[in-house]
Amino acid sequence: ELTLDSWRSAVAIAGQDAEIFAGSIARNIAYAKPDASSAEIEQAARLAEAHEFISKLPEGYDTVIGSRGKSLSAGQRQRIGLARALLVEPQLLILDEATNELDNATAAAVTETISALRGKVTMVVIAHRLEAVRGADKVIVLQDGEIVEQGSHNELLEQEGLFAQLHTMGNLAIEKDVTNG
Repeated sequence: ELTLDSWRSAVAIAGQDAEIFAGSIARNIAYAKPDASSAEIEQAARLAEAHEFISKLPEGYDTVIGSRGKSLSAGQRQRIGLARALLVEPQLLILDEATNELDNATAAAVTETISALRGKVTMVVIAHRLEAVRGADKVIVLQDGEIVEQGSHNELLEQEGLFAQLHTMGNLAIEKDVTNG
């Protein structure tokens, strides 16, 4: 009973390599929802922490970018891809390393936005940044293509397995960055 169009409208993917097309920023965000209003596009950009940098561009949302978005940073391209995914208000949102090109502060803000969607949309989050899965109902840890652990963030920390080891290593790296300035 599920049609291809209904499936496409129910699922959105934001990945580490957002496909950027030649055209305006607004058209890139609205790619999956061409009839989106300017207000809807701006709201999606705000949710994806993209509005601030877009507003600073010479023509804002009307700034034309080339194919593959070479004039943008990887993090900016990633936020445009995330805004595109959020714009369609999907039932299933797949986030594949959706914050890996972002600085820690922006990644934290995007993660907060994603957390606010809990209960409103089903999400599959694929991430190396463990903070991206902090609020997940279920975390599945893979090693060499095999499931080695699963549970909530806190349950996995208590198990003191691979997830806990990776979490500790990540926190040590953050502490080192902070202390080394």
